[in-house]
Amino acid sequence: MHSKKIKVQIMNPGLLEEDCLVLGELLIKQLKIPTNHPLQLSFGSFRHNVKVIPLSRLDGIRISQGLAKRMALPARSTLRITYRPHSSTIQLGPIIGVLISRDYPESPERPFGPITLFCRELANACQRQGVFVYFFTPSHIGSNSSNVTGWVYADGWRKTDLPAANVFYNRLTSRKLENKPSVQHFMKEVKSLFGSHYFNEKFLDKTEVFDALGHAPALSVYMPESHLFRNFAMLKSMCNKHPIVFLKPIKGSLGKGIIRISRLEGGGYQTLTAQVGGTQKQTYPSLAKLFSALSGKMKSTRYQIQQGLHLMQMDRRPVDFRALVQKNRFGKWNVTSIVARIAGNQHFVSNLARGGSLCTLKDAISRSTLPPQIKKKLSARLKKAALDIAKGIDEQIPAHFGELGIDLAVDQHGRIWLLEVNSKPSKNDNTPIGGGKVRPSAKQVIEYSRFLSGF
Repeated sequence: MHSKKIKVQIMNPGLLEEDCLVLGELLIKQLKIPTNHPLQLSFGSFRHNVKVIPLSRLDGIRISQGLAKRMALPARSTLRITYRPHSSTIQLGPIIGVLISRDYPESPERPFGPITLFCRELANACQRQGVFVYFFTPSHIGSNSSNVTGWVYADGWRKTDLPAANVFYNRLTSRKLENKPSVQHFMKEVKSLFGSHYFNEKFLDKTEVFDALGHAPALSVYMPESHLFRNFAMLKSMCNKHPIVFLKPIKGSLGKGIIRISRLEGGGYQTLTAQVGGTQKQTYPSLAKLFSALSGKMKSTRYQIQQGLHLMQMDRRPVDFRALVQKNRFGKWNVTSIVARIAGNQHFVSNLARGGSLCTLKDAISRSTLPPQIKKKLSARLKKAALDIAKGIDEQIPAHFGELGIDLAVDQHGRIWLLEVNSKPSKNDNTPIGGGKVRPSAKQVIEYSRFLSGF
């Protein structure tokens, strides 16, 4: 759909009626907007009947102050405009609504805590592309789905009432918030009433991902043996097959609570458990004793049991990879970035929250102990694996995703394995953003939102 980026001029009271839009003649001609009969103006869920007044030397749009107030448009806005002839609708927008877990109104400089920089970056990028973005939490959702209270950025953050968006981007970091009836009801309503799109609509559990992708023959090459952990027989079977086995909380994140089980040379078993301050080590004379110790944890936490891997190393530390895969302006999956994650001194997991560190993909490959012939093609093979897995998620899991964090491992023979898929990859303020620079990851969110909304 053809859209144009335009500046919105808000007229002083008394100069223009609320049901009139002033548009440049060239714009009217380019978008084939009729001027001889009433039209509808839409901005997200906002609808208003208008008539168009042509003006020869105007390259933007003029609207009344009263109409701008009802649309919640700040002064000096830049938006995109398109005309939908089948419904005689002039559409302004698009609007992206970003659903976040919490806000801190008492901190106007940092209203979204550790993701404030990302939100500001997204707001800056939207402004450049003529896209309107706001940020809201589940507590901002009221009984009327056509309106929400949210935050917009215009010379500082401010809270206001806003129309429902064309596209909603789910950045909730809590399953409890995501499953709230008010959130589920709101998303269902905006989809059916206003045709809104909602992406990254749900968390992914480890069991769900491995079970779903296990049905795709083309992906089996990336899949370590993995099951929902149920009983002693399963533990015994996995430990007999694999020298190292991992237990991962199926709803866990940041590497928290992962348990590494390995056979000891002189008999018995050792567990390493990822904790905040380091790794807790314990030994057991038998598998039965180990299972008995795990039984208490299994009452409150469900685990995925997974084949352990001998990972490639860099500076004698295990390395894995996080690929950020996003849909682009054509609605196709695209690898935005791949970074290497190196496990910290006191840890066997590579998450930053557990003392891990980041380095570039190129650096990790060149400094690894892998043979030269494997190093040569590894970057391209990791990108292909990430894309294959993202497409597999789309095909096998009935939910709408536009962005995935895909954790991949490479073993000491150069084989690529899937570790985990995360539908809420981190946006915390741990990546420096200088001079108003917009990272490709923020641009992709906007490009995909424009694709979904037809702008």
